[in-house]
Amino acid sequence: MRLLPVSLAAALSLASASTTLAQVPTEAVFAAAKAVQPKVVAWRRDLHEHPELGNREVRTAALVAAELKRLGFEVRTKVAVTGIVAVLKGGKPGGVVALRADMDGLPVEEKTGLAFASKAMGEYEGTPVHVMHACGHDSHVAMLLGAATVLAGMRAQIPGTVVLIFQPAEEGLPIGETGGAKRMVAEGALDNPAPSAIFGIHIGPGDPGKLNYRPGGFYAAADRFDIALKGRQTHGARPWSGIDVISLSASIITAMNQIAARQIDVTASPTVITIATIHGGVRNNIIPEDLAMSGTLRTFSDERRSDVIARMDKTIKALGDSYGATATLTMNEPSYPVTYNDPALAAAMLPTLTAAAGGAANVEANGDLVTGAEDFSYYARKIPGVFYQLGARKPGIAAKTAPVNHSPYFDIDESVMEVGVRTHVMLALGYLDQKAK
Repeated sequence: MRLLPVSLAAALSLASASTTLAQVPTEAVFAAAKAVQPKVVAWRRDLHEHPELGNREVRTAALVAAELKRLGFEVRTKVAVTGIVAVLKGGKPGGVVALRADMDGLPVEEKTGLAFASKAMGEYEGTPVHVMHACGHDSHVAMLLGAATVLAGMRAQIPGTVVLIFQPAEEGLPIGETGGAKRMVAEGALDNPAPSAIFGIHIGPGDPGKLNYRPGGFYAAADRFDIALKGRQTHGARPWSGIDVISLSASIITAMNQIAARQIDVTASPTVITIATIHGGVRNNIIPEDLAMSGTLRTFSDERRSDVIARMDKTIKALGDSYGATATLTMNEPSYPVTYNDPALAAAMLPTLTAAAGGAANVEANGDLVTGAEDFSYYARKIPGVFYQLGARKPGIAAKTAPVNHSPYFDIDESVMEVGVRTHVMLALGYLDQKAK
């Protein structure tokens, strides 16, 4: 039975049912999650100290595979370069469900001052860079390993099969490489056995221990774009003798902001256009011939995405023409679709989520839209999925001043990982319970 076409009324009926897991007592899950918490913290700190960039997660994957094999999972390695797919067949017949964590770090120099802070170096697009788990993927891996430990201990009681996906390269790839969730799906991460639902958790600076999500579009679609400008080089003292790509770049930036703020209905769906890099010129008194810009587009529907890309392309070409220059827009990989939470599945799992979180006060079922992107979207396009956020702001830090994901100061309250382990386990068991009824 696929939950995707279930009516909202039917889903709400499921949501009103008992939150007690039929096969495994909730109290047993809580106790097991508490027991494994010291290991989860140790895994997280080890991974935090040794981050690896996308498609380079060799040490991380080896650690994960070794733990899963020790627990008795069937383990496939080197899926989508360094990814892992692990299968735990329960002691009772039933459906198949998947849980996912991402493994890669970011090209960020850590400034947290932690005793286990990263000193790792890597290479990104030919440039040596510092590497840090600035987005919490270290905790994602640790929580799913914790869930694996709990599930393995309850194997005989599980009515079905649990698939764990440890995915590389969520943060994107150097140009010219493939990977991440898109490649995991292409290489069979959701096949043999084929799960009928998938769940994921992302940690962030929200209220500690609280979970939030929203049905429908949750995380934005993300597109990476590049703009290439070609003018005519000239002396800075005689700009009229050339074609000034520096001034053209300023006009393009202003125009992109104008598209997002003045040409589209921002009340219907948020849209963000950001130009984040500009490279051109080598000397203060020479206007260069070439200039390169890059940025990101965030949208929440396929229709809005197509419309905005068309507007960007038309505007950039027209501005280039007006300067007598050539201006070209290129949309590049990675391109992530909207992360869509299946409404029926989300409603059906709400009682289980509430139980895992320790009560309704710890769950926000209509969270804010997130303009960040997640390639979990590729799994949720193939099978029904729900993606949740787990707050992990450290004690004593105000919400407005807490370092956010991708900050060199990003850190978490490690105690909330116990909530994450419980949530993974109970979502898997709760879903399989519903399939068995």
